[in-house]
Amino acid sequence: MTGIAVVSGSASGIGRGIALKLAAQGFDLVLLDLDEAALAPVAGEITAQGRRALALRADVTDGARLAELRAQMLERLGAPTVIVNCAGWSVIAPFVETGAAFWDKAISVNLTGTIALTRVFLDDLITANGGRIVNIASDAGRVGSTGEVVYAAAKGGVIAFSKSLAREMARHNITVNCVCPGPTATPMLLVQDPKRIDALTRAVPLRRLAEPADIAGAVAYFAGPDAGYVTGQVLSVSGGLTMAG
Repeated sequence: MTGIAVVSGSASGIGRGIALKLAAQGFDLVLLDLDEAALAPVAGEITAQGRRALALRADVTDGARLAELRAQMLERLGAPTVIVNCAGWSVIAPFVETGAAFWDKAISVNLTGTIALTRVFLDDLITANGGRIVNIASDAGRVGSTGEVVYAAAKGGVIAFSKSLAREMARHNITVNCVCPGPTATPMLLVQDPKRIDALTRAVPLRRLAEPADIAGAVAYFAGPDAGYVTGQVLSVSGGLTMAG
């Protein structure tokens, strides 16, 4: 399966891994991230594979800017066939030590941003009578996570959003699925206390953190031809950590 895939949060970590995996499968990429400078090397890796890459600075909480980016994309590459919502934000902190500004950011980036980016490109998929939407949630949204209360709430919202949208979009031949990573070796996690990281690693039955490529494989499945009859599903990629969740 080929086409044009939009991946938010693609400058590093899981988003970068997803973008490179989809490029290897034949997709051209629209790379979106707040860190525009960090997008350049990712775009270079993709063009080295013989695929096209359009790197654009994007704040998923800015709906007007997202509409502008869609116009640029349509002019320079064409309409999308796959949307991957991977932009996210989290800081480990006890709930009682957080406040309204913290909650607003966690919800706006992790949940509202997913909703906004999806809506911006959804009409293109409807017009094409087909497409794939893959939302990156978290196992925190499935089973909870100490120190990530509002983040978990937002990611739980992403799961519910994905399932509900899948029901509405089925008549347009658009599938909507959700990937829930467990602890993953990304910059967002690796800045945490090494003792916490060690404890997470020991708790995983496979005895290692996920790598971005592990998550990317699940996304590639949902974006590919073998998942044409799969929609509204939530796939945990956690090394067995949440197998009983």
